[in-house]
Amino acid sequence: MDGIIDLGRLDMDPSRRSVLGVALFSVALAVPDWPDVVGRMEAAQQGVRARMGMSDVHTVAAMTEQLSATDDQFGGRTARPLAAAFLVNTVVPFLRSSGPDDVRKAMMSAASDLCYLTGYMAVDEGLHGLAQRYYLQALELAGASEDHLTFCTTLRGMSVQAVDLGQGPVAMRLADAAAASSPQAGPRMRAFLAGQQAHAAAQIGDRRSALMYLQEAEVAMDKAEARGRVFGSYYPASLSYHTSQVRFEMGDVHGAVAAMQESDRLRYGIYRRTRVKERAILAERQLATGHLEAACKTWGLALDDYPAVNSGRIDKRMTDMFHLIRPHIRNHEAQALYERARATVRLELIPA
Repeated sequence: MDGIIDLGRLDMDPSRRSVLGVALFSVALAVPDWPDVVGRMEAAQQGVRARMGMSDVHTVAAMTEQLSATDDQFGGRTARPLAAAFLVNTVVPFLRSSGPDDVRKAMMSAASDLCYLTGYMAVDEGLHGLAQRYYLQALELAGASEDHLTFCTTLRGMSVQAVDLGQGPVAMRLADAAAASSPQAGPRMRAFLAGQQAHAAAQIGDRRSALMYLQEAEVAMDKAEARGRVFGSYYPASLSYHTSQVRFEMGDVHGAVAAMQESDRLRYGIYRRTRVKERAILAERQLATGHLEAACKTWGLALDDYPAVNSGRIDKRMTDMFHLIRPHIRNHEAQALYERARATVRLELIPA
């Protein structure tokens, strides 16, 4: 528990704590039965809650879900400070409270899920060392609470971080470990895990395994969709994204473009941050295939949502966009995009 406290406090800017408190309670207002949730948060922060119950576990789970939705809409820079504040000010006091063994185990599981989410937000900011610390804390809590789902999800998240950093062998080991830790996974979870295994295998040049895992993910997804769609889980747009990444790693840029377009078509509208990021990736690949005007149009769609999203990963994509477009600046579409981007993105991202 001390590790959580140290990590959370390291992650919180003391000058912003009062502001974060107000923002965090505004997130709580979106939770069903929010007066009860707010009351439990206040009691935990004031140290007046001596005994913990399952209703407190439900409070943490509900707030984690809302913080995840905030991250999806507005990016990690907006959501992570709120998650860190909630972790330190509310979750840690809950963990310190007495309660039945089953409740304590459930609270550790809920805390594990929150640590994983906060690590994912840190990745979105480009704070990779901090993200790994959150991920390791999530693994520790998940192991202690025997939460196999969060344990394997966190390992997979660490694989995603590694593959995005170009560390293919590490990503492969982590993806395989995630799959091995969830031997009884249902079809949607199996697709979730196999899709990441496919991407990692493609990055290390193991074409045979990449295609095998991708096919496994496709079969599992078909079974999962036949049982009914699950909102907010791994779904066909996610699989199309992995298909695009596998094709790109194997040198099929045209196939990567087609799969990413399919992912964009299938994606739920609430995932705004993902939409901006993947449209930027799509534009880069359209440009790589020689389709300059199509790339400019796709980057323009990304810019539509950009002002509402605060994400280090997306800022990096926007910086890349300026460098990629500059050689084509005499083209009318490219020039219009370049000027629009200069008026839209954060000033520090605009090249001199």
